[in-house]
Amino acid sequence: MRLLIIEDDREAASYLAKAFREAGHVPDLAHDGLDGYALAREGDYDMLIVDRMLPKLDGLSLIRSLREQAVTTPVLILSALGQVDDRVKGLRAGGDDYLPKPYAFSELLARAEILARRRTVPVGTTEATAYRVGDLELDRLSHRVTRAGQEIALQPREFRLLEYLMRHAGQVVTRTMLLEHVWDYHFDPQTNVIDVHVSRLRAKIDKDFDRPILHTIRGAGYVVRADDTRGA
Repeated sequence: MRLLIIEDDREAASYLAKAFREAGHVPDLAHDGLDGYALAREGDYDMLIVDRMLPKLDGLSLIRSLREQAVTTPVLILSALGQVDDRVKGLRAGGDDYLPKPYAFSELLARAEILARRRTVPVGTTEATAYRVGDLELDRLSHRVTRAGQEIALQPREFRLLEYLMRHAGQVVTRTMLLEHVWDYHFDPQTNVIDVHVSRLRAKIDKDFDRPILHTIRGAGYVVRADDTRGA
């Protein structure tokens, strides 16, 4: 999930960005309403997290302006104003959810992921909750990965990387695709962060097994495939 956090409290914004990264997501930051509005209009985000009380342009005005410009990105409002009337005003301004402060990050994360998921799944369809490639299986709901029935422990970023690769099983996934969908797209394309994580992931899912599933395609990218590849 790629998200934009619009929060004028820099300490709180940094905490949120760090927490979302650790959960495997890609956050951008804006510290006032005008910058946030510009980024939200120009960026391709799955989710916007907007503080209600912002300098230069308040949160509700920002959301109204986005909706007037036909920006449909889901918006979750954060605010110390938590009365019923406050929440109603936020939703009527165009917000999709409203979370009063103080809040638990686990709840914020769950709400954000649900809103983003609703946006990416067309009406009348269901999103795959599990993937299988050969004897490698990934369950998105339980965050469980197994190969030949043996459970494999992955870090959040490794899980997100494997999930993306398995979602595109049999297809070559480029470094640019990984940078945009698994890492912050501002990273230098020449960074070795992808190589490091792919190497760690390969050591976990391929090292103790006869046939490799994660392949490097020289000059192109990476592909997850097996002779008996099946989608789930």
